[in-house]
Amino acid sequence: MIIPGSEVRTLRCSRSGCLREPTWDVQWRNPKIHAPERVKVWLACDEHRDYFEAYLGQKGFPVSSIAREGSVE
Repeated sequence: MIIPGSEVRTLRCSRSGCLREPTWDVQWRNPKIHAPERVKVWLACDEHRDYFEAYLGQKGFPVSSIAREGSVE
């Protein structure tokens, strides 16, 4: 997420209210409306990665998480 009004583009976890730096790209798509090459990405901190995976998986969406460059797993 980019914080509006900030001069520096700051990435934050996509979970509402979370201000942590993301360490994961949670990649997913809705197969009913997205072609296979269309992949959406939510940014996640370590704490919220499982939340996003479970939420998207429950909807039956293909989902995978990729560690962001420079992050420690």
